[in-house]
Amino acid sequence: MVVLQHHFVVKNSFLINDLDARRHGAHVRFAFEDHVLDPDRRELSRGSEIIVIGPQVFDLLLHLVRNRERVLTKDNLIDAVWGGRIVSDSTVTSHINAVRKAIGDTGEDQRLVRTIARKGYRFVGDVREINGSENPSPMRLPERVTEVLRESAAHPAALALTLPDRPSIAVLPFFNLSGDPTQDYFVDGVVEDIISALSRMSGLFVIARNSSFTYKGRAVDVKQVGRELGVRYILEGSLRKAANRVRISGQLVDATMGANLWSERFDGTIDNIFDLQDQMTANVVGAIAPRLEHAEIERSKLKPTESLDAYDYYLRGMWKFRQASGSAIDEAQPLFYEAIQRDPEFASAYAMAAWCYSLRKVNRWMTDPGREIADGTRLVRRAVELGQNDAVALASSVHPLVHLAGDLDSGMASADRALALDPNLAAGWFVSGFVRIWRGQPEDAIERIARALRLNPLSPDMHRMEVGIAIAHLLSGHTDDALSWAEKASRDADRAFPLGILAAIYACAGRHDDARQAVRQLRELDPKLRLSNLDDWLPFRRSQDLAMFTDGLLRAGLPK
Repeated sequence: MVVLQHHFVVKNSFLINDLDARRHGAHVRFAFEDHVLDPDRRELSRGSEIIVIGPQVFDLLLHLVRNRERVLTKDNLIDAVWGGRIVSDSTVTSHINAVRKAIGDTGEDQRLVRTIARKGYRFVGDVREINGSENPSPMRLPERVTEVLRESAAHPAALALTLPDRPSIAVLPFFNLSGDPTQDYFVDGVVEDIISALSRMSGLFVIARNSSFTYKGRAVDVKQVGRELGVRYILEGSLRKAANRVRISGQLVDATMGANLWSERFDGTIDNIFDLQDQMTANVVGAIAPRLEHAEIERSKLKPTESLDAYDYYLRGMWKFRQASGSAIDEAQPLFYEAIQRDPEFASAYAMAAWCYSLRKVNRWMTDPGREIADGTRLVRRAVELGQNDAVALASSVHPLVHLAGDLDSGMASADRALALDPNLAAGWFVSGFVRIWRGQPEDAIERIARALRLNPLSPDMHRMEVGIAIAHLLSGHTDDALSWAEKASRDADRAFPLGILAAIYACAGRHDDARQAVRQLRELDPKLRLSNLDDWLPFRRSQDLAMFTDGLLRAGLPK
């Protein structure tokens, strides 16, 4: 481990960062075959060679070696290596494979790390513990390592970490500007909650609290912090308390360029400080999540097509999907298929490819309904299967489950599971509200979609949220509110779904001329739509809800 003049623990392609070193007391190393595992130095070596492995792969190997007398379940590994965060089985398996590759245990014999069927894993190699200064063999850093360290002593920025292949962020300790040191615990608590909430977002690489808090109380250069922690984005902020009021200000910075991507402030009263802490966390996380996605999409759009991987194809697909027109959906879906080709276990890519079919069905754009519904159903079932611990994938699966598979119960289960995994996921609240509309729970739906709007007030899905609130208000008997929300949603008149909803609401509100005009526009988009096939288009579970829309569209002039 190398400590530079600013007391930063650094890592490059040869050295692994360890901000938790020496927590186990005396310096003990573990020797097996021709390897030495050094927890204090965070190094795995083979003879005189330092083997490059990621921090979590190192932690996984160390945990297996330290607990070699017993079988370790996947839950045990997740608790020890990922701090109890929800990760998929495939993530654990890929890290086990990385451990095996690092120690040369890639054959079928499993001579060092053995898989115990339906139980877990156990390190079965012979291990010798080396205490103190005892040296199992002369060890010398490779010449290139020595050269890099010598160069980096004069130029610390040379030890910049390679950015992960997914969006990465560090949340720095917020500054307490209140002049009251006793409020430090509240400020730190908010930041810790934000880190915890971001860690629940699948596909986001989040620096742990112990690393972020090494910068507490210091003025920092975000570009330098980004290099030292190996992240693209930095969230920093401050708290100011005056009398009974608290204001938290935050800003999201692209550390690679030093560009400010977002800034906002949140106000509250300190009457119930813990409720306020939860509220601040939800507001900050809900606000920055879509900014991160937007920044990643913009970054991906600048990459040449020959360098795209699964995630970049997914991002480009999302960019097209957000445009929501029929042609944009046609362009988005092949991009999601490309993501699946490059990563066959990419749950969110399956879900979004299915959602493209769902939008085609809802907006009457399908050209081969039987084939498209069958393919979309297959995709969404696979998304749910792969994404049981992926909140984004589960939320993205809800609409296809409802509109393609006709499975309201599975749709609600997926929405609820997504929110259990990530309570600050705006898309989760949105789809959770929509599935409750179809199930006949409009009041609950209004609250849930309103929460989605509060978490993401600038959402590119705004028109979909407006349609949802309009339907829910109509089913709740709030005709004036329904009309107000439906008119907002009708701004995009090339979509059949909002036009059909608007026509029914106009008719229920007694505005018959406007209702007939909306139906004329609707029939221009889909001349085949009839009252007789509304039940296939609008998946209401309660017969009275479908009857209300059928009656409204009948009065608006939709043929039987």
